[in-house]
Amino acid sequence: MLQQRTLKTITKAVGVGLHSGQRVELTLRPAQPDTGIVFRRIDLPQPVDIPVSATAITDTRLASTIGSGDAKVHTIEHLMSACAGLGIDNLYVDITAEEVPILDGSSASFVFLLQSAGIELQRAPRRFIRIVRPVEVREGEGAAMKWARLAPYHGFSLTFGIDFRHPAVDSTGQSVTFDLGSGNYSRDIARARTFGFTKDVEMMRSHGLALGGGLDNAIVMDDYKMLNHEGLRYDDEFAKHKILDAIGDLYVVGKPLLAAYSAFRSGHAMNNRLLRELLAHEDAYEVVTFADERQAPAGFARPAPAW
Repeated sequence: MLQQRTLKTITKAVGVGLHSGQRVELTLRPAQPDTGIVFRRIDLPQPVDIPVSATAITDTRLASTIGSGDAKVHTIEHLMSACAGLGIDNLYVDITAEEVPILDGSSASFVFLLQSAGIELQRAPRRFIRIVRPVEVREGEGAAMKWARLAPYHGFSLTFGIDFRHPAVDSTGQSVTFDLGSGNYSRDIARARTFGFTKDVEMMRSHGLALGGGLDNAIVMDDYKMLNHEGLRYDDEFAKHKILDAIGDLYVVGKPLLAAYSAFRSGHAMNNRLLRELLAHEDAYEVVTFADERQAPAGFARPAPAW
């Protein structure tokens, strides 16, 4: 049987929120089978649990925000991406502020935290959402067109194309394909950092956003060049970060997908629209388990490789 996974022990991190600039403490705790991933606002007078789901996403401007009533947690996508990359099904995320810490702007620190805690197999079958017919969302026309699509595939692969029309971005890889079963998430995707442009940062800060952002946790560009002296971590780091985000955005559906995801100029909003479109058509997917691990997609039965 292909089993669910959680952590062996508790692990903690301290950082600042990318947009809020607030200091935040994060505690990752093991959870029972079939719990899913649950964010818990422990700073509130009465702690509030916010279970992750596609319909719990309340805002997709600049990041993915999850909410329950008045309680919210912003910028969950990098942590969710790390959980998907390592195959973590059940987890409590205790948080002392309304935004997940940005750390170095990638998911690498979250991968390190999860792997340091250790991954434990649980006595319950791992459930997958298997796509049985294509689902697609589109927006805009011509040069403004963007789209995202899920199609049947025995595994989980992602292809993402970018088009920012900026000298520093255009000189790098514009399209990336990554297969979670045959690839190494920690090595090939996790270190890709978020990125932004100085003109946008100035506008966001005037609205009280990006207060925790800087060259130590993002790739920053002016109108012509990248300002980070250390350069890129990957030749195609911009496109790989969009893959990283998409993995996290899609994992909020609550179960790992068996699908081929492809997208062009998509983002948090379109990724969530795609999940809601999928869930609105029950004939487009089925929930499956694998009693015999040999029937699972290649790479899904073994523990995620370390660095």
